[in-house]
Amino acid sequence: MTALLDFALPPALEAHEPPEARGRARDGVRLLVGERAGGTVRHHRFAELPALLRAGDVLVVNTSATLPAAVPVACGPLTVHFSTESDDGSWLVELRRRSGKATAPYADGAEGRRYPLPGGGAVTLRERYSAGRLWRADVDTAGAASVPDLLYAHGRPIRYGYVRRSWPLAYYQTVFGVHPGSAEMPSAGRPFTHAMVTRLVVAGVSVVPVLLHTGVASPETHERPYPERFAVPPGTARVVERARADGGRVIAVGTTAVRALESAGAGQAHGWTDLVVTPERGLRVVDGLLTGFHEPRASHLDMLAAVAGTPLLERCYAAALDAGYLWHEFGDVNLLLP
Repeated sequence: MTALLDFALPPALEAHEPPEARGRARDGVRLLVGERAGGTVRHHRFAELPALLRAGDVLVVNTSATLPAAVPVACGPLTVHFSTESDDGSWLVELRRRSGKATAPYADGAEGRRYPLPGGGAVTLRERYSAGRLWRADVDTAGAASVPDLLYAHGRPIRYGYVRRSWPLAYYQTVFGVHPGSAEMPSAGRPFTHAMVTRLVVAGVSVVPVLLHTGVASPETHERPYPERFAVPPGTARVVERARADGGRVIAVGTTAVRALESAGAGQAHGWTDLVVTPERGLRVVDGLLTGFHEPRASHLDMLAAVAGTPLLERCYAAALDAGYLWHEFGDVNLLLP
């Protein structure tokens, strides 16, 4: 753990709504750039990204799309957050109690308890997966052909208390999201537009895909990431290997892309990854990272420290706090370069 994990995030710096609602385009968010070699921190707009990268660099993006993974229980003030499908067809789920416009963890579930869902389906808790939060559960989809179909019929995007109102699912998708499966948006890719991707390619920057379906976050307890399903296509692996051989930089778009790439670099190209990237473990594939700003004590900060080093990361977060950058999935972004 780094000392940086303990900082105060003022509520005024939480992004309460998408940038479009604040009068900005997706690529109009702010971009804080930290370079490890010189220890410099610079302020930009995301629209400047093509000028900040070099021909020969590779951006690795996550093609997972966001599911409407929050489904209200048919009776009572509870909501089920659907996280991750297991190979046996069961799901990891989190129970949340609705309180006004927000939800909070609900710790009073019990093995065998059944929670009815809209449309006649139900979730039955099988066993605890993590203390006080996640359950392995069996899902009765009733008339729906699959759990995703049930979610599309009755679910909404997962929303935490700092987002003050509901937004349609389209606001939680990235231009890269073509494979539905993430409980929450792979949000580092949100500022990209089709025009931005075109500008990057014209500038000589390769944009290649990986897939990692994200589970639910743990904003209250900051648990370590648990196993998630991923795949790194052979074509992506070849582009990354060639770039590294030619002196190009491999820049992951989001912590999900880091986890996928580093798992593949350890010899596993697809399946389930339980890899947790820390400064002690280090990086074997990734040189840089484009990511959002993470909450105090969030486990992802250890991954950022592995990419940037703790001194630069501390300077980036101090500068972001001082300059009023916005946090969370609808906020500003941070580019960490070697």
